[in-house]
Amino acid sequence: MMTKFMDFMSNSFTPVVNKITKNPWISSIQDAVMTLLPLILVGSLITIVSLLNSIFPNIPDFSLINSFTFGLQGLLVAFLIPYYVMEKKGHHNKKILAGVTSLAAYLLLLSPVISDDGQITFIFSRFGATGMFLSLVIGLVVAAVMNLFAKKSLFSKDSMIPEFVIVWFDSLIPITLVMVVSWIIAVPLNLDFFDVILKIFDPLSTIVQSYPGFVLSLFIPALLYTFGISGWVMMPVIYPVYLAGLAENAERVAQGLEPTNIALQETAYGFINMGGIGATLALAVMMVIFSKSYRLKAIGRATIVPSMFNINEPLMFGGPIVFNPFLMIPMWISSIVIPSIVYFVMKLGLVSIPSKTFLLWYIPTPIASYLTTQDWRAIILGVGLFVVAFIIYFPFFKAYDIQEKKKELALAED
Repeated sequence: MMTKFMDFMSNSFTPVVNKITKNPWISSIQDAVMTLLPLILVGSLITIVSLLNSIFPNIPDFSLINSFTFGLQGLLVAFLIPYYVMEKKGHHNKKILAGVTSLAAYLLLLSPVISDDGQITFIFSRFGATGMFLSLVIGLVVAAVMNLFAKKSLFSKDSMIPEFVIVWFDSLIPITLVMVVSWIIAVPLNLDFFDVILKIFDPLSTIVQSYPGFVLSLFIPALLYTFGISGWVMMPVIYPVYLAGLAENAERVAQGLEPTNIALQETAYGFINMGGIGATLALAVMMVIFSKSYRLKAIGRATIVPSMFNINEPLMFGGPIVFNPFLMIPMWISSIVIPSIVYFVMKLGLVSIPSKTFLLWYIPTPIASYLTTQDWRAIILGVGLFVVAFIIYFPFFKAYDIQEKKKELALAED
């Protein structure tokens, strides 16, 4: 049964998923978010600095930096998605125009308030994580329109008109189309398109923020990773939900309420991804300490430091865990058990739910556990989760270690 499953995953499932991830529309969303990671990391550093304010009250308030880094994600993604789509489609001379057109449509559809004297006021929070769903929709639609019109030109190929002028005129129709449709939605129809999109995606958010959805959002990337497929393949679906959940938590805290959304990237980085996806830090530790196999002990020594900083590619492909049933199965189990523990501990209020951005994924557990929650109880939970992961991995590791040791002895005898 296991052999058939492995054959199906390696020969049928994995090639299809890899093909999907290379699709220009999907990969453009991934690239857009990856481009913004440095900005998000700066926002995370500001979160750490804010912890010092309670100890050193004279430290300047840097929170505005967070607002104009992490807090502008929706706005920036609206530009980047059509930019990358046009680039991947080979329309390099129109990628910036596509980006700025999407940006203009995004701002128009945020339903700004226009006063009698013509002043325009935006709700700033809509520029950030809560605007990710809107930016995804607008970015992809604008990219589709611009890509469609980019295939035709009003001018012949041997035209003497400068290329930049040709690009301007060829872009007039799609830009006008995008902006007129946006205007119709925002003005004559008077639709708050931002709220419309949120309502459309609300069922997805509800599912992911539930216990089964939360566990699946972490188990599926781990499952795919054991077959050599990057967990980032789930990002276009899950990441906007995580970001919107964090934004809602921050708003609730600002109103004096308790945060409620547990399915967050911060929760994963603070508790679940110890050593990387699948909580593999425990496996690296036991390889170093308990391996009888020379090969596994050498791999443990080589991967323990990266694992401490949540980099587990060397272990995944060097152990290997990928396509290795001995180590794949405990990774699947830990990716269900550990998120389950975290969910119910936070749901019961035993550890605080994160409400500030923290995407410094390379910070070791349990330090990251505290920084994501600003709750000392999180340190205890982080240590406890490591013990749980150790217990899950150990019997499988031991069986694998015995097998590898036997192979080494057999080779020595030969």
